[in-house]
Amino acid sequence: MPVYTADALILRTYKLGEADRIVVFLTRDRGKKRGVAKGARRPRSRYMGALEPMTRGEVAYFEREQRELVRLNYVEAVRSPLRAETSEALGHVGYFAELIDEWAPEAHADERLFRLGASMVEAIAGGAPIDRLARYFEFWLLRLQGVYPPLSCLEVSAGAMRFLKAAAQTGPEDLEKLTLSAAECRQLETAHRHLIKLHLEKELKSARVLREMRHAR
Repeated sequence: MPVYTADALILRTYKLGEADRIVVFLTRDRGKKRGVAKGARRPRSRYMGALEPMTRGEVAYFEREQRELVRLNYVEAVRSPLRAETSEALGHVGYFAELIDEWAPEAHADERLFRLGASMVEAIAGGAPIDRLARYFEFWLLRLQGVYPPLSCLEVSAGAMRFLKAAAQTGPEDLEKLTLSAAECRQLETAHRHLIKLHLEKELKSARVLREMRHAR
């Protein structure tokens, strides 16, 4: 049974039986995988703290041909977004992970998508402004999937348009230098959510959670 090691992003987990978890993770070189982490729900699990959404780590797993699930051997966390200082930032962690999970094809490498996700981990951990980061992430994700319309087709303000043009040439670590008012951010959020819902044919659960969190403030 081949053993693989990979640079990976944890996307989500599900309970399995009494003590295990199914882990969905995106690897740099072999695409999205689903695997069983034995004993991950036990109090002294070796996976403790390494299976949170958008954690970047080194993953080792066993894989057999014609088996949908791989078997995780270990996950060593390298970078985690859990140091985010606000509940809104933590809510966006789940949002980013769900978007990547929805668009990442099974077992098909997409290094550009992996690099985008990894850059989000670094940006969140570095304290990037979360609203601007979310609009940046949506913009680039939709562009990578080939579904972002020409900028001239968007009905947004001049300020929002300037942000998009700058985002096309800027890394997430430089978002502090870009200006985007609250009203402009909401315009882009609405436009992006429409595009996402149009192409996924559903609204994401994490998007609803973020909207509820905002209304509760």
